[in-house]
Amino acid sequence: MAGAALKRLMAEYKQLTINPPEGIIAGPLNEDNFFEWEAMITGPEGTCFEGGVFEAQLVFPPDYPLNPPKMKFKSEMFHPNIYADGRVCISILHAPGDDPMGYESSAERWSPVQSVEKILLSVVSMLAEPNDESGANVDASKMWRDERDKFDKIAKGIVRKSLGISASAT
Repeated sequence: MAGAALKRLMAEYKQLTINPPEGIIAGPLNEDNFFEWEAMITGPEGTCFEGGVFEAQLVFPPDYPLNPPKMKFKSEMFHPNIYADGRVCISILHAPGDDPMGYESSAERWSPVQSVEKILLSVVSMLAEPNDESGANVDASKMWRDERDKFDKIAKGIVRKSLGISASAT
């Protein structure tokens, strides 16, 4: 199975280098291991994350694409759908099939027709429009709903950090 996964990952990497989505760069950490990727994601325009450049890691299972990769931001993030340790919580990364909690339909979850590009584009959309009903970070979800100005200020500080700019600088 790992042979098929490697072939698929190599093809997806080639496609991403030929036609990269705007604001996203992604590929294997090194060409000896196509099962660990890094990605750089630019914060979406018109959002509190605009202008930030966020580093993330994707780790693919040996049976990819039958099962989704795990994704984790290495850059500091404060977002309703990102756990405090950086793990991304988004439907497209949830194992295929029915949701045991009954929250997501199987169509929203991972399927082998998905791709690295679709994952990364979904994460960019998630940055722009969090799902505060399904919060991985309860504090961020609550602040997103109830204290948007405070949330935006924290996010803008994270953007500055992602660019290596002191959070206290103006």
